Amino acid sequence: MDARHKIVVAGAGGMGSAVGLLLRELGDFEVDLWIGDVDLPRAKAAAAWIADGSSRPGAVEPFLMPETGSSPEMEKILSGGDALLDCLPGAEAPRMARFAWERHLHYANLTEYVHETEQVVKIARGADTGFVVQTGIAPGYVNILGHGLFLDFCRDHGVSAVDSIEMRVGALTPHAPSPHCYGFTWSSIGVATEYVKPAIAVRNFETTELPSLSERRNLLLGGILYEEALTSGGAADLPRALAGRVRDLDYKTLRYPGHYAWVEAQLAECPAGEDAAQFLHHRMLEQVPHTDGDDLVLVYAAVQGKNAAGELHRREIAYRVGPMQIGARRLKAIQTTTTSALAESIRMVLQPDGPRGVCFQSQIDRATFDAGPFIGAVYRGAAI
Repeated sequence: MDARHKIVVAGAGGMGSAVGLLLRELGDFEVDLWIGDVDLPRAKAAAAWIADGSSRPGAVEPFLMPETGSSPEMEKILSGGDALLDCLPGAEAPRMARFAWERHLHYANLTEYVHETEQVVKIARGADTGFVVQTGIAPGYVNILGHGLFLDFCRDHGVSAVDSIEMRVGALTPHAPSPHCYGFTWSSIGVATEYVKPAIAVRNFETTELPSLSERRNLLLGGILYEEALTSGGAADLPRALAGRVRDLDYKTLRYPGHYAWVEAQLAECPAGEDAAQFLHHRMLEQVPHTDGDDLVLVYAAVQGKNAAGELHRREIAYRVGPMQIGARRLKAIQTTTTSALAESIRMVLQPDGPRGVCFQSQIDRATFDAGPFIGAVYRGAAI
């Protein structure tokens, strides 16, 4: 893919900075970057961090992104861009998608928010550029894994439907003291929100909403015991895409045993009528630390069902990803696993034969995606 692209990154936090660095260092194309934020000093710091951490050529320019509306500077940057990468909070996704649609830019975002994703889908229908939604890790890459395993299972066993598809992701610290058995490695409000909002799942071939933190059970990965529970957002579009072909489908978040019991104890003290996510967020900030050390990300998917002869089979894959050196920077596992899928998604739509209009995770070919430079660099050698 010998080309040069102009890419606008909205959001200069940890993910916006990381995806900018990955695009420069790992891409099979050259890139000019514009990184915007409502906090101009943060945008400038991110641009310097990317440029000084990479030996590859290309501009890296910061700009001020207004909290609402646009600005002459932003209009000029967008009009000269090829793609917009949305690394802002999920509530901003419809606004960013409309910027991209109106200016004929390719677009990809990270949000797990369901309502905002539905708005983006409506905005992008019929677009002449590609709009890839929910491209992070969960939702995102774990759904590509789950869907890919499903297709392989059906092909190899001569069937068209399966009993279950399980998708699991855990963003963890290597060590976690009791009683909370956890440490923050990403957005604290994002964690609290996914514990409170309902989860979408498939049960007995019917799509349904289930309470987050329910259906807890243990899971052994690589000989280590974790606990899984339903949380919101991670099923992406698979319940719709595989309707009638899978009896049970769900996404669950992995934690160390003891964490979910602690969370439920906090939520039990939430006063009636108070916002549960905000209450839990404040409680967690008081007691759960943000880790200053290394982190790890677990990604697991499994498909189970009977073959054409009626024999029960299971197919599964698991990865354990740690921090990684990218250029002159050491990135956390949550940064590389999240932004590698974002970078791979925008690389996909930038190609002349890339998808146009809305692109869901179920529409992405796993083998092609895994062979790309971003996913390949992060997950190669990480299987457990």
